[in-house]
Amino acid sequence: MQKIGFDNSEYIRRQSQEIRDRIDSFGDKLYLEFGGKLFDDFHAARVLPGFQPDAKVKMLLELKDDAEIIIVINADAIEKNKRRGDLGITYDLETLRLIDAFRQIGLFVGSVVITCYAGQHSAEAFEKRLNSLGIKTYRHYSIPDYPANIPFIVSDEGFGKNDYIETQRKLVIVTAPGPGSGKMATCLSQLYHENKRGIKAGYAKFETFPVWNLPLKHPVNAAYEAATADLNDVNMIDPFHLEAYGKMAVNYNRDIEIFPVLNAILETIMGKSPYKSPTDMGVNMAGFAISDDNAVCDAAKQEIIRRYYAAMTNVTQGMSDMSAATKIEFLMKQVGVTLDDRKVVAAALSKAEQTGLPAVALELPNGKIITGKTSSLLGASSALLLNCLKELAGIPDDIDLISSTIIEPVQRLKTEIMGNHNPRLHTDEVLEALSICAVTSDVAKKALQEAHSLKGCEAHSSVILSRVDEEIFRKLGVNITFEPKYQTKKLYHN
Repeated sequence: MQKIGFDNSEYIRRQSQEIRDRIDSFGDKLYLEFGGKLFDDFHAARVLPGFQPDAKVKMLLELKDDAEIIIVINADAIEKNKRRGDLGITYDLETLRLIDAFRQIGLFVGSVVITCYAGQHSAEAFEKRLNSLGIKTYRHYSIPDYPANIPFIVSDEGFGKNDYIETQRKLVIVTAPGPGSGKMATCLSQLYHENKRGIKAGYAKFETFPVWNLPLKHPVNAAYEAATADLNDVNMIDPFHLEAYGKMAVNYNRDIEIFPVLNAILETIMGKSPYKSPTDMGVNMAGFAISDDNAVCDAAKQEIIRRYYAAMTNVTQGMSDMSAATKIEFLMKQVGVTLDDRKVVAAALSKAEQTGLPAVALELPNGKIITGKTSSLLGASSALLLNCLKELAGIPDDIDLISSTIIEPVQRLKTEIMGNHNPRLHTDEVLEALSICAVTSDVAKKALQEAHSLKGCEAHSSVILSRVDEEIFRKLGVNITFEPKYQTKKLYHN
Protein backbone atom coordinates (compact mmCIF):
# COMPACT_ATOMS: atom_id res chain seq x y z
CA MET A 1 0.00 0.00 0.00
CA GLN A 2 1.44 3.38 -1.00
CA LYS A 3 2.29 5.60 1.96
CA ILE A 4 0.61 8.99 2.25
CA GLY A 5 3.16 11.78 2.05
CA PHE A 6 1.04 14.87 1.42
CA ASP A 7 -1.55 16.69 3.56
CA ASN A 8 -4.26 17.69 1.08
CA SER A 9 -6.32 19.69 3.61
CA GLU A 10 -3.29 21.67 4.72
CA TYR A 11 -2.46 22.41 1.09
CA ILE A 12 -5.95 23.74 0.34
CA ARG A 13 -5.87 25.89 3.48
CA ARG A 14 -2.43 27.38 2.79
CA GLN A 15 -2.95 27.85 -0.94
CA SER A 16 -6.31 29.61 -0.62
CA GLN A 17 -4.95 31.91 2.11
CA GLU A 18 -1.89 32.77 0.03
CA ILE A 19 -4.15 33.79 -2.85
CA ARG A 20 -6.28 35.95 -0.54
CA ASP A 21 -3.12 37.65 0.71
CA ARG A 22 -1.95 38.25 -2.85
CA ILE A 23 -5.29 39.84 -3.80
CA ASP A 24 -5.06 42.15 -0.77
CA SER A 25 -1.51 43.17 -1.69
CA PHE A 26 -2.72 44.63 -4.99
CA GLY A 27 -5.99 46.16 -3.87
CA ASP A 28 -8.80 45.84 -6.39
CA LYS A 29 -8.12 42.78 -8.53
CA LEU A 30 -5.74 39.88 -9.13
CA TYR A 31 -5.25 38.13 -12.46
CA LEU A 32 -4.06 34.62 -11.59
CA GLU A 33 -2.54 32.65 -14.45
CA PHE A 34 -3.20 28.94 -13.93
CA GLY A 35 -0.54 26.57 -15.24
CA GLY A 36 -1.14 22.84 -15.48
CA LYS A 37 -4.46 21.09 -15.12
CA LEU A 38 -7.22 22.47 -12.93
CA PHE A 39 -9.25 19.26 -13.10
CA ASP A 40 -7.83 15.80 -12.63
CA ASP A 41 -4.19 16.64 -11.84
CA PHE A 42 -3.12 13.01 -11.80
CA HIS A 43 0.58 13.83 -12.10
CA ALA A 44 0.49 15.70 -8.80
CA ALA A 45 -1.55 12.89 -7.25
CA ARG A 46 1.05 10.32 -8.32
CA VAL A 47 4.17 12.19 -7.14
CA LEU A 48 2.59 13.64 -3.98
CA PRO A 49 0.63 10.68 -2.54
CA GLY A 50 -2.25 12.17 -0.61
CA PHE A 51 -2.77 15.02 -3.09
CA GLN A 52 -6.28 14.69 -4.47
CA PRO A 53 -6.65 15.14 -8.26
CA ASP A 54 -9.37 17.75 -7.66
CA ALA A 55 -7.43 19.64 -4.96
CA LYS A 56 -7.07 22.79 -7.06
CA VAL A 57 -10.78 22.90 -7.75
CA LYS A 58 -11.60 22.44 -4.06
CA MET A 59 -9.19 25.24 -3.27
CA LEU A 60 -10.94 27.51 -5.77
CA LEU A 61 -14.30 26.64 -4.25
CA GLU A 62 -12.99 28.19 -1.02
CA LEU A 63 -12.74 31.43 -3.02
CA LYS A 64 -15.70 31.02 -5.37
CA ASP A 65 -17.63 34.08 -4.16
CA ASP A 66 -14.69 36.27 -5.18
CA ALA A 67 -13.62 34.34 -8.29
CA GLU A 68 -14.43 34.26 -11.97
CA ILE A 69 -12.79 32.36 -14.78
CA ILE A 70 -11.51 33.47 -18.18
CA ILE A 71 -10.70 30.70 -20.64
CA VAL A 72 -8.07 31.57 -23.23
CA ILE A 73 -7.76 29.77 -26.58
CA ASN A 74 -5.34 30.48 -29.41
CA ALA A 75 -7.00 31.13 -32.80
CA ASP A 76 -4.26 29.15 -34.57
CA ALA A 77 -4.99 26.13 -32.33
CA ILE A 78 -8.63 26.30 -33.44
CA GLU A 79 -7.63 26.60 -37.09
CA LYS A 80 -5.25 23.63 -36.87
CA ASN A 81 -7.66 21.45 -34.85
CA LYS A 82 -5.08 21.11 -32.09
CA ARG A 83 -5.97 18.35 -29.66
CA ARG A 84 -5.51 17.69 -25.98
CA GLY A 85 -3.34 14.58 -25.88
CA ASP A 86 -4.85 12.80 -22.88
CA LEU A 87 -8.49 13.28 -23.91
CA GLY A 88 -8.09 13.31 -27.68
CA ILE A 89 -10.48 16.24 -28.19
CA THR A 90 -9.81 19.53 -29.97
CA TYR A 91 -9.05 22.68 -27.99
CA ASP A 92 -12.36 24.31 -28.96
CA LEU A 93 -14.33 21.31 -27.67
CA GLU A 94 -12.14 21.21 -24.56
CA THR A 95 -13.07 24.86 -23.95
CA LEU A 96 -16.75 23.92 -23.98
CA ARG A 97 -16.06 20.94 -21.70
CA LEU A 98 -14.22 23.19 -19.24
CA ILE A 99 -17.09 25.69 -19.15
CA ASP A 100 -19.54 22.88 -18.36
CA ALA A 101 -17.22 21.45 -15.71
CA PHE A 102 -16.68 24.80 -13.98
CA ARG A 103 -20.37 25.63 -14.00
CA GLN A 104 -21.30 22.21 -12.68
CA ILE A 105 -19.33 22.80 -9.47
CA GLY A 106 -20.53 26.37 -9.01
CA LEU A 107 -17.62 28.39 -10.43
CA PHE A 108 -18.45 31.44 -12.54
CA VAL A 109 -17.07 31.51 -16.09
CA GLY A 110 -17.04 35.13 -17.21
CA SER A 111 -15.83 34.86 -20.79
CA VAL A 112 -13.65 33.26 -23.45
CA VAL A 113 -10.76 35.10 -25.09
CA ILE A 114 -9.56 34.16 -28.57
CA THR A 115 -5.88 35.11 -28.76
CA CYS A 116 -3.62 35.63 -31.79
CA TYR A 117 -6.74 36.51 -33.77
CA ALA A 118 -6.00 37.33 -37.41
CA GLY A 119 -9.28 36.62 -39.17
CA GLN A 120 -9.04 32.81 -39.01
CA HIS A 121 -12.34 31.39 -40.32
CA SER A 122 -12.45 28.54 -37.79
CA ALA A 123 -11.90 31.01 -34.94
CA GLU A 124 -14.74 33.20 -36.19
CA ALA A 125 -17.04 30.20 -36.45
CA PHE A 126 -16.17 29.18 -32.88
CA GLU A 127 -16.77 32.74 -31.70
CA LYS A 128 -20.24 32.70 -33.27
CA ARG A 129 -20.95 29.36 -31.61
CA LEU A 130 -19.95 30.74 -28.21
CA ASN A 131 -22.06 33.85 -28.70
CA SER A 132 -25.07 31.73 -29.65
CA LEU A 133 -24.59 29.85 -26.37
CA GLY A 134 -24.64 33.10 -24.43
CA ILE A 135 -20.91 33.12 -23.65
CA LYS A 136 -19.09 36.44 -23.87
CA THR A 137 -16.11 36.39 -26.24
CA TYR A 138 -13.24 38.79 -26.77
CA ARG A 139 -10.47 39.07 -29.34
CA HIS A 140 -6.79 39.59 -28.65
CA TYR A 141 -4.36 40.11 -31.50
CA SER A 142 -0.81 39.10 -32.32
CA ILE A 143 1.64 41.88 -31.41
CA PRO A 144 4.73 42.29 -33.61
CA ASP A 145 8.04 41.57 -31.80
CA TYR A 146 6.24 40.31 -28.67
CA PRO A 147 7.61 40.24 -26.00
CA ALA A 148 10.78 42.18 -26.91
CA ASN A 149 9.45 45.51 -28.21
CA ILE A 150 8.16 46.77 -24.87
CA PRO A 151 7.40 50.41 -25.85
CA PHE A 152 5.16 49.16 -28.66
CA ILE A 153 3.61 46.32 -26.63
CA VAL A 154 2.62 48.64 -23.78
CA SER A 155 0.85 51.14 -26.02
CA ASP A 156 -2.50 51.76 -27.67
CA GLU A 157 -1.25 49.89 -30.75
CA GLY A 158 -0.10 46.92 -28.67
CA PHE A 159 -2.11 45.82 -25.64
CA GLY A 160 -4.42 48.76 -26.27
CA LYS A 161 -5.65 47.18 -29.51
CA ASN A 162 -6.94 44.12 -27.62
CA ASP A 163 -10.52 43.99 -26.44
CA TYR A 164 -10.90 44.97 -22.80
CA ILE A 165 -12.33 41.99 -20.94
CA GLU A 166 -15.09 43.06 -18.60
CA THR A 167 -14.73 41.26 -15.27
CA GLN A 168 -16.95 41.35 -12.20
CA ARG A 169 -14.92 39.86 -9.38
CA LYS A 170 -11.61 40.56 -7.68
CA LEU A 171 -9.99 37.17 -8.40
CA VAL A 172 -9.78 36.48 -12.13
CA ILE A 173 -8.49 32.99 -12.94
CA VAL A 174 -6.99 32.77 -16.42
CA THR A 175 -6.80 29.21 -17.70
CA ALA A 176 -6.70 27.44 -21.07
CA PRO A 177 -7.34 24.09 -22.78
CA GLY A 178 -3.61 23.60 -23.29
CA PRO A 179 -0.15 25.23 -23.45
CA GLY A 180 0.66 28.04 -25.85
CA SER A 181 -2.78 29.60 -25.52
CA GLY A 182 -1.63 33.07 -24.42
CA LYS A 183 -2.59 33.12 -20.73
CA MET A 184 0.23 35.40 -19.60
CA ALA A 185 -0.25 37.87 -22.47
CA THR A 186 -3.96 38.01 -21.64
CA CYS A 187 -3.19 38.85 -18.01
CA LEU A 188 -0.69 41.56 -18.98
CA SER A 189 -3.09 43.04 -21.52
CA GLN A 190 -5.73 43.30 -18.82
CA LEU A 191 -3.27 44.98 -16.44
CA TYR A 192 -2.66 47.60 -19.12
CA HIS A 193 -6.37 48.25 -19.61
CA GLU A 194 -7.15 48.22 -15.88
CA ASN A 195 -4.31 50.66 -15.17
CA LYS A 196 -5.69 53.07 -17.78
CA ARG A 197 -9.04 52.90 -15.97
CA GLY A 198 -7.50 53.59 -12.58
CA ILE A 199 -8.11 50.07 -11.26
CA LYS A 200 -5.40 48.60 -9.01
CA ALA A 201 -4.80 45.17 -10.49
CA GLY A 202 -1.98 42.67 -10.11
CA TYR A 203 -0.66 39.49 -11.71
CA ALA A 204 0.49 36.17 -10.27
CA LYS A 205 1.11 32.60 -11.43
CA PHE A 206 -0.26 29.38 -10.02
CA GLU A 207 1.97 26.46 -10.96
CA THR A 208 2.50 23.43 -8.76
CA PHE A 209 5.77 22.31 -10.33
CA PRO A 210 8.64 22.60 -9.90
CA VAL A 211 8.19 22.94 -6.14
CA TRP A 212 10.25 26.04 -5.42
CA ASN A 213 11.20 25.22 -1.81
CA LEU A 214 12.39 21.66 -2.48
CA PRO A 215 16.02 20.99 -3.52
CA LEU A 216 16.84 21.30 -7.22
CA LYS A 217 17.56 17.56 -7.60
CA HIS A 218 14.69 16.38 -5.38
CA PRO A 219 12.84 13.46 -7.06
CA VAL A 220 9.56 15.45 -7.13
CA ASN A 221 11.24 18.16 -9.20
CA ALA A 222 13.02 15.56 -11.31
CA ALA A 223 9.63 13.97 -12.01
CA TYR A 224 8.42 17.33 -13.31
CA GLU A 225 11.36 17.42 -15.74
CA ALA A 226 10.46 13.90 -16.84
CA ALA A 227 6.83 14.94 -17.41
CA THR A 228 7.92 17.87 -19.60
CA ALA A 229 10.90 16.20 -21.28
CA ASP A 230 9.37 16.75 -24.71
CA LEU A 231 9.19 20.52 -23.99
CA ASN A 232 12.85 20.69 -22.91
CA ASP A 233 11.92 22.27 -19.60
CA VAL A 234 14.87 22.34 -17.20
CA ASN A 235 14.74 23.03 -13.48
CA MET A 236 17.16 25.73 -12.37
CA ILE A 237 18.11 27.69 -9.29
CA ASP A 238 16.35 31.05 -9.64
CA PRO A 239 19.29 33.50 -9.91
CA PHE A 240 17.04 36.55 -9.39
CA HIS A 241 15.69 35.13 -6.14
CA LEU A 242 19.18 34.22 -4.94
CA GLU A 243 20.46 37.74 -5.68
CA ALA A 244 17.47 39.49 -4.09
CA TYR A 245 17.11 37.41 -0.95
CA GLY A 246 20.23 35.24 -0.65
CA LYS A 247 17.99 32.15 -0.68
CA MET A 248 17.85 29.14 -2.99
CA ALA A 249 14.60 28.66 -4.90
CA VAL A 250 13.83 26.34 -7.79
CA ASN A 251 12.14 27.51 -10.96
CA TYR A 252 12.33 26.41 -14.59
CA ASN A 253 14.19 27.79 -17.55
CA ARG A 254 11.33 29.40 -19.46
CA ASP A 255 10.11 31.46 -16.48
CA ILE A 256 13.66 32.51 -15.63
CA GLU A 257 14.47 33.45 -19.22
CA ILE A 258 11.33 35.57 -19.67
CA PHE A 259 11.47 37.28 -16.26
CA PRO A 260 13.58 40.35 -17.23
CA VAL A 261 11.19 41.10 -20.11
CA LEU A 262 8.08 40.42 -18.03
CA ASN A 263 9.45 42.54 -15.20
CA ALA A 264 10.10 45.42 -17.60
CA ILE A 265 6.51 45.16 -18.93
CA LEU A 266 5.14 45.26 -15.36
CA GLU A 267 7.30 48.30 -14.58
CA THR A 268 6.06 50.08 -17.71
CA ILE A 269 2.41 49.35 -16.91
CA MET A 270 2.45 49.80 -13.13
CA GLY A 271 5.34 52.21 -12.63
CA LYS A 272 7.09 49.69 -10.38
CA SER A 273 7.22 45.91 -10.56
CA PRO A 274 5.94 44.12 -7.44
CA TYR A 275 8.37 41.24 -8.00
CA LYS A 276 12.10 40.70 -7.64
CA SER A 277 12.17 37.17 -9.04
CA PRO A 278 10.04 34.73 -11.08
CA THR A 279 9.61 32.71 -7.88
CA ASP A 280 8.01 35.78 -6.28
CA MET A 281 5.36 35.71 -9.01
CA GLY A 282 4.29 32.20 -8.09
CA VAL A 283 1.61 31.19 -5.62
CA ASN A 284 2.70 27.67 -4.74
CA MET A 285 2.37 26.21 -1.24
CA ALA A 286 2.67 22.54 -2.21
CA GLY A 287 6.07 22.13 -0.55
CA PHE A 288 4.65 23.17 2.82
CA ALA A 289 2.06 20.36 2.73
CA ILE A 290 4.54 17.48 2.32
CA SER A 291 4.19 15.36 5.45
CA ASP A 292 6.52 12.45 4.60
CA ASP A 293 9.48 13.23 2.35
CA ASN A 294 10.46 9.58 1.93
CA ALA A 295 6.98 8.70 0.69
CA VAL A 296 6.93 11.46 -1.94
CA CYS A 297 10.50 10.61 -3.01
CA ASP A 298 9.53 6.97 -3.61
CA ALA A 299 6.38 7.99 -5.49
CA ALA A 300 8.26 10.49 -7.66
CA LYS A 301 10.90 7.92 -8.57
CA GLN A 302 8.17 5.55 -9.76
CA GLU A 303 6.66 8.36 -11.84
CA ILE A 304 9.99 8.91 -13.60
CA ILE A 305 10.08 5.23 -14.58
CA ARG A 306 6.50 5.45 -15.86
CA ARG A 307 7.42 8.53 -17.91
CA TYR A 308 10.35 6.63 -19.43
CA TYR A 309 8.06 3.84 -20.64
CA ALA A 310 5.62 6.42 -22.02
CA ALA A 311 8.42 8.18 -23.90
CA MET A 312 9.71 4.91 -25.37
CA THR A 313 6.18 3.99 -26.44
CA ASN A 314 5.91 7.34 -28.23
CA VAL A 315 9.12 6.52 -30.10
CA THR A 316 7.73 3.15 -31.20
CA GLN A 317 4.50 4.80 -32.33
CA GLY A 318 6.41 7.40 -34.34
CA MET A 319 5.14 10.27 -32.19
CA SER A 320 8.57 11.50 -31.06
CA ASP A 321 12.29 10.87 -31.36
CA MET A 322 14.59 9.48 -28.66
CA SER A 323 15.48 12.84 -27.09
CA ALA A 324 12.77 12.79 -24.39
CA ALA A 325 13.46 9.15 -23.48
CA THR A 326 17.21 9.84 -23.31
CA LYS A 327 16.63 12.78 -20.97
CA ILE A 328 14.37 10.71 -18.70
CA GLU A 329 16.96 7.93 -18.67
CA PHE A 330 19.44 10.48 -17.32
CA LEU A 331 16.91 11.57 -14.66
CA MET A 332 16.50 7.94 -13.59
CA LYS A 333 20.25 7.73 -12.98
CA GLN A 334 20.15 11.05 -11.15
CA VAL A 335 17.58 9.81 -8.60
CA GLY A 336 19.06 6.30 -8.45
CA VAL A 337 16.41 4.05 -9.99
CA THR A 338 16.32 1.48 -12.78
CA LEU A 339 13.51 -0.30 -14.61
CA ASP A 340 13.97 -3.18 -12.15
CA ASP A 341 12.54 -0.93 -9.42
CA ARG A 342 9.10 -1.26 -11.05
CA LYS A 343 8.02 -4.65 -9.66
CA VAL A 344 5.23 -5.35 -12.13
CA VAL A 345 7.62 -5.26 -15.10
CA ALA A 346 9.45 -8.49 -14.26
CA ALA A 347 6.18 -10.27 -13.45
CA ALA A 348 4.59 -9.32 -16.79
CA LEU A 349 7.66 -10.25 -18.82
CA SER A 350 8.05 -13.56 -17.00
CA LYS A 351 4.42 -14.56 -17.69
CA ALA A 352 4.79 -13.53 -21.34
CA GLU A 353 7.92 -15.64 -21.69
CA GLN A 354 6.19 -18.66 -20.12
CA THR A 355 3.16 -18.46 -22.40
CA GLY A 356 4.72 -17.06 -25.55
CA LEU A 357 1.87 -14.53 -25.72
CA PRO A 358 1.17 -11.04 -24.30
CA ALA A 359 0.75 -10.79 -20.54
CA VAL A 360 -0.06 -8.09 -17.99
CA ALA A 361 0.81 -7.83 -14.28
CA LEU A 362 -0.72 -5.68 -11.54
CA GLU A 363 0.31 -5.02 -7.96
CA LEU A 364 -2.65 -5.00 -5.55
CA PRO A 365 -2.84 -2.61 -2.57
CA ASN A 366 -1.59 -5.40 -0.27
CA GLY A 367 1.55 -5.84 -2.40
CA LYS A 368 0.53 -9.10 -4.06
CA ILE A 369 1.20 -9.25 -7.81
CA ILE A 370 -1.48 -10.74 -10.06
CA THR A 371 -0.93 -11.62 -13.72
CA GLY A 372 -3.18 -12.13 -16.72
CA LYS A 373 -2.34 -14.17 -19.82
CA THR A 374 -3.76 -14.27 -23.33
CA SER A 375 -6.25 -17.07 -24.09
CA SER A 376 -8.70 -17.96 -26.82
CA LEU A 377 -11.50 -16.22 -24.90
CA LEU A 378 -9.80 -13.26 -23.27
CA GLY A 379 -7.01 -10.80 -23.93
CA ALA A 380 -4.32 -10.51 -21.27
CA SER A 381 -5.77 -7.27 -19.86
CA SER A 382 -9.24 -8.76 -19.56
CA ALA A 383 -7.90 -11.87 -17.85
CA LEU A 384 -5.91 -9.70 -15.47
CA LEU A 385 -8.98 -7.69 -14.48
CA LEU A 386 -10.99 -10.81 -13.69
CA ASN A 387 -8.09 -12.38 -11.78
CA CYS A 388 -7.64 -9.21 -9.71
CA LEU A 389 -11.34 -8.90 -8.92
CA LYS A 390 -11.42 -12.55 -7.83
CA GLU A 391 -8.44 -12.03 -5.54
CA LEU A 392 -9.86 -8.85 -4.02
CA ALA A 393 -13.28 -10.45 -3.46
CA GLY A 394 -11.83 -13.71 -2.08
CA ILE A 395 -13.33 -15.81 -4.88
CA PRO A 396 -11.57 -19.14 -5.69
CA ASP A 397 -9.63 -19.15 -8.95
CA ASP A 398 -11.56 -22.10 -10.41
CA ILE A 399 -14.91 -20.24 -10.34
CA ASP A 400 -15.90 -18.54 -13.60
CA LEU A 401 -17.18 -15.01 -13.10
CA ILE A 402 -18.63 -14.81 -16.60
CA SER A 403 -20.54 -17.69 -18.11
CA SER A 404 -19.36 -19.02 -21.48
CA THR A 405 -22.98 -18.70 -22.62
CA ILE A 406 -22.45 -14.92 -22.44
CA ILE A 407 -18.89 -14.79 -23.81
CA GLU A 408 -19.59 -16.86 -26.92
CA PRO A 409 -22.45 -14.68 -28.29
CA VAL A 410 -20.30 -11.58 -27.77
CA GLN A 411 -17.48 -13.23 -29.72
CA ARG A 412 -19.83 -14.12 -32.57
CA LEU A 413 -21.11 -10.55 -32.60
CA LYS A 414 -17.56 -9.24 -32.88
CA THR A 415 -16.39 -11.58 -35.64
CA GLU A 416 -19.46 -12.56 -37.65
CA ILE A 417 -21.43 -9.31 -37.53
CA MET A 418 -18.99 -6.51 -36.65
CA GLY A 419 -16.22 -7.92 -38.84
CA ASN A 420 -13.45 -8.03 -36.24
CA HIS A 421 -10.65 -10.55 -36.70
CA ASN A 422 -9.88 -10.86 -32.99
CA PRO A 423 -12.58 -12.77 -31.05
CA ARG A 424 -11.01 -12.12 -27.64
CA LEU A 425 -12.92 -9.83 -25.30
CA HIS A 426 -11.45 -6.42 -24.49
CA THR A 427 -11.61 -5.00 -20.99
CA ASP A 428 -14.70 -2.89 -21.67
CA GLU A 429 -16.56 -5.93 -23.01
CA VAL A 430 -15.52 -8.02 -20.01
CA LEU A 431 -16.74 -5.39 -17.55
CA GLU A 432 -20.04 -5.07 -19.41
CA ALA A 433 -20.46 -8.87 -19.43
CA LEU A 434 -19.60 -9.02 -15.73
CA SER A 435 -22.21 -6.34 -15.03
CA ILE A 436 -24.84 -8.43 -16.83
CA CYS A 437 -23.87 -11.53 -14.86
CA ALA A 438 -24.02 -9.53 -11.61
CA VAL A 439 -27.80 -9.19 -12.04
CA THR A 440 -28.29 -12.90 -11.36
CA SER A 441 -24.97 -13.96 -9.82
CA ASP A 442 -23.97 -12.91 -6.30
CA VAL A 443 -20.39 -14.00 -7.04
CA ALA A 444 -20.14 -11.72 -10.09
CA LYS A 445 -21.74 -8.90 -8.10
CA LYS A 446 -19.21 -9.35 -5.29
CA ALA A 447 -16.32 -9.24 -7.76
CA LEU A 448 -17.63 -6.16 -9.57
CA GLN A 449 -17.91 -4.25 -6.29
CA GLU A 450 -14.13 -4.52 -5.89
CA ALA A 451 -13.35 -2.57 -9.08
CA HIS A 452 -12.83 0.64 -7.10
CA SER A 453 -10.00 -1.07 -5.17
CA LEU A 454 -7.84 -1.00 -8.31
CA LYS A 455 -7.47 2.78 -8.16
CA GLY A 456 -3.83 3.76 -7.72
CA CYS A 457 -2.50 0.28 -8.47
CA GLU A 458 0.56 -0.22 -10.69
CA ALA A 459 0.42 -2.42 -13.79
CA HIS A 460 2.61 -3.30 -16.76
CA SER A 461 1.96 -4.97 -20.11
CA SER A 462 4.47 -6.93 -22.17
CA VAL A 463 3.13 -5.18 -25.31
CA ILE A 464 1.50 -1.87 -26.21
CA LEU A 465 -2.19 -2.13 -25.37
CA SER A 466 -5.12 -1.24 -27.58
CA ARG A 467 -6.68 2.17 -27.04
CA VAL A 468 -9.73 0.52 -25.51
CA ASP A 469 -7.78 -1.40 -22.88
CA GLU A 470 -5.54 1.58 -22.10
CA GLU A 471 -8.58 3.81 -21.62
CA ILE A 472 -10.30 1.32 -19.30
CA PHE A 473 -7.22 1.12 -17.10
CA ARG A 474 -7.09 4.93 -17.03
CA LYS A 475 -10.74 5.16 -15.98
CA LEU A 476 -10.16 2.58 -13.25
CA GLY A 477 -7.26 4.71 -11.97
CA VAL A 478 -4.60 2.07 -12.72
CA ASN A 479 -1.12 3.38 -13.54
CA ILE A 480 -0.38 1.24 -16.58
CA THR A 481 2.89 1.11 -18.54
CA PHE A 482 3.88 -1.00 -21.57
CA GLU A 483 6.91 -2.49 -23.17
CA PRO A 484 7.54 -0.34 -26.26
CA LYS A 485 6.58 -2.99 -28.79
CA TYR A 486 3.46 -4.29 -30.51
CA GLN A 487 2.10 -7.81 -30.34
CA THR A 488 2.30 -8.19 -34.13
CA LYS A 489 4.42 -6.74 -36.93
CA LYS A 490 1.44 -5.22 -38.72
CA LEU A 491 1.81 -1.66 -39.93
CA TYR A 492 -1.58 -0.53 -38.59
CA HIS A 493 -2.42 -0.84 -34.91
CA ASN A 494 -5.56 0.37 -33.11
